[in-house]
Amino acid sequence: MSKNTYLAIILIAISFIIFNSQPCFAQEEDKGDYLIGSGDILEITTWKEPDFSKEEVLVRLDGMITFPLIDDIQAKGQTPMQVKNNIETRLADYVESPVVTVTVRSSASKRFYILGEVVNTGEYPIVKGLTVLQAFALAGGFTEWASKKEILLMRNEDGKEKIFRVNYKDIIKGKDFSQNIKIQPDDTIIVP
Repeated sequence: MSKNTYLAIILIAISFIIFNSQPCFAQEEDKGDYLIGSGDILEITTWKEPDFSKEEVLVRLDGMITFPLIDDIQAKGQTPMQVKNNIETRLADYVESPVVTVTVRSSASKRFYILGEVVNTGEYPIVKGLTVLQAFALAGGFTEWASKKEILLMRNEDGKEKIFRVNYKDIIKGKDFSQNIKIQPDDTIIVP
């Protein structure tokens, strides 16, 4: 392997380590901005009320969740705090001063896809701030046949398909960091 290839592998590894070593509390701060989506799995805990606590609550395709005694609750498009407040309000008819915690256990609604000449093609979860370089690292890097100068990122914006061209070599050589695009839900990366 050439010196540049080793350098690229090291840079990807370092970015992956930095990306995954964020402290847990920083990720918790971001939860206030997180909007729940269909397919997400929530954990709902009501303090001192095990009958009103659920470890896994699936957000259905219609955006609703079902909870004991209070039936369906809109979750899609809301923050965990908004769902918590809604449950507390509706539980107040059955439990005195309920204290509810809503946690996103699995974020199935925030995914991106990577196809083509990467080691592990497939569907991956998005963590806030995920970039194209980090996506390559999640996918295990490139195969030996990858065309690193002609990568495509496909995104649907306002009902229209938008295509971004990404030149991996320009990014790692420091020529054009603007191509290290932040990944958004449902983005598809194609490595020819």
